[in-house]
Amino acid sequence: MTWWSVVRFLHVLSAALWVGGQLTVSLVVLPLARRLLDERRRAEVLTAVGRRFGIFTAAVFLPVQLATGVAIAWHKGVTWASLADPGYGRILAAKLVLFCAVMAAAGLHGWATGAARPRLARAMAVASLVGSLGVVLLATTLPAT
Repeated sequence: MTWWSVVRFLHVLSAALWVGGQLTVSLVVLPLARRLLDERRRAEVLTAVGRRFGIFTAAVFLPVQLATGVAIAWHKGVTWASLADPGYGRILAAKLVLFCAVMAAAGLHGWATGAARPRLARAMAVASLVGSLGVVLLATTLPAT
């Protein structure tokens, strides 16, 4: 096991926690909260879950993803110019653009929730989840080079 294996492991683990958390909230927590809790309690629980997930995102997920992602790219010799190259470069560029869009959607989801704009909040939550799955898909297609 090399140092780079640990860096890549942390990158993948962090992404798995982020996407897994989104799926858990969407597929497990929300349906149960809607079914079992009255409107006031549901709002309290979902606000607390969202706030905690947001703190995790800002304090753990983003720093780990950014640090390990930059380190992996540096180790692989990625440059700004190489992001236009066919194969690894273009796939990585697409992954980075989609990742930024996902983070923007997640941020808008938090804002819309706090601003009592439920339709926008739901749309941004769906966009963030679908985009996150797209980032994972792109990551799995990166050539081993």
